Amino acid sequence: MQRRLIDRFGRVHDYLRISVTDKCNLRCVYCMPEEGMEFAPDERTLTFEEIYEVVRVLAGLGVRKLRLTGGEPLVRKNLEQLVGKLSAIPGIEDIALTTNGIFFAGKAEQLRAAGLTRVNISLDSLRADRFALITRGGDIRKVLDSLEAAYRVGLDPIKINVVLMRGLNDDEIDDFLKLTLERKLHVRFIEYMPIGHDDDGWRNKYVPLSTVLERCEANGWRAAQSETVYGNGPSQNYRIEGAAGAFGLIHPVSDHFCQTCNRLRLTADGNIKPCLYWSDEFNVRPLIGDDRAVEDLFFRALDIKPENHEMAEALKQQGQSHTPTIRRMSQIGG
Repeated sequence: MQRRLIDRFGRVHDYLRISVTDKCNLRCVYCMPEEGMEFAPDERTLTFEEIYEVVRVLAGLGVRKLRLTGGEPLVRKNLEQLVGKLSAIPGIEDIALTTNGIFFAGKAEQLRAAGLTRVNISLDSLRADRFALITRGGDIRKVLDSLEAAYRVGLDPIKINVVLMRGLNDDEIDDFLKLTLERKLHVRFIEYMPIGHDDDGWRNKYVPLSTVLERCEANGWRAAQSETVYGNGPSQNYRIEGAAGAFGLIHPVSDHFCQTCNRLRLTADGNIKPCLYWSDEFNVRPLIGDDRAVEDLFFRALDIKPENHEMAEALKQQGQSHTPTIRRMSQIGG
C-alpha cells in the first residue's frame, strides 16, 4: 500500500515549495533588510541533483505539484536544467515559479520548453519610483517585460503577487484591480506577514484584505467568488463582473487557511519546514540517497505540524503555542 503524506489533522500534502537559493538581487522592504543579510555559502545549498532526488521520493508519496522559489530563483544559474529534471519525474504534474521578474524575460522561453507550467511575478507597485523604493532599486520596466514574455510563451495562468502595505501601496488597489478588467491575469493581494521580524514594524504596515472588497464596492464593481482560477495555494479568488482576469486574497493573518494546508517546504540549505511561520525544521540533506530515510523524515515533520500558525495572535500581541521562526522570508522560500 502506498504511503501518503497525511498529517494528524487529515490534511493531504501533495504540494512542495522548493527554495533553490536564499540569495536575491533585490532587497524588498518586507522580505529582508537593506544591509547585513548573511547568505548561505554555495556548498551549503542543495544541488540540482539533490533536489531531484528528494522530489523523486516525494512523488512516490503523492506529491504532484511543485513551486520553485528563493530568494530569487533566477539568480541560480541554469534553472531551466532543474525544471527539465523535475518535469521528467513520473507523477509530477505542475511546476510553477515565483520570481521578482527582473531576469525572467530572458529565460521565459527556455523555462517553458523545459516544463514550467505557471509563473507568479512579484509586483508591489505600478509606479516606477515607488517600485524602486519598495524593492530598494528594482527597475519596473524589466518586470513589465517579463509579464509580456510570460504571455508570449503561453504560460497560464499568469499571476501578479502584491504585498499590501499601509502607507506604501495601499492606495494602488484600484489600479491593480483595473488590470484584471483589461487582461487575462490574476492579481493576488497578500497580507503582510510577521515572518522573521523581531520588531513591531510589520504591524504598522499591515492592511486587512477586506479593504480590497471595500474598494470594489466603492467603485461599483460587482465581484463574486470564482473557482475558475487554477492554483495550488490558499488564495480566495474573485472575478469582477465582465472582467477578463481575476483577483485573489491571501489573508494568513486576518483569516488563516491552515485547515486546508496542503504544502511542505524545502529550504535552499536542505531543511524541511512543515509550517512557514514556526521554527521547526528537519535537515534532510544527510539522508539523500536513502529513500526510506528521506520518507521517514518527511513523515516525522508532518507529525509535529501544528493545526494553525497563529499569526492572528502575533498581530494582537497575544501569547503563542510555538516558537516563531527567526528566518527571513528569503531564507525560507515563502
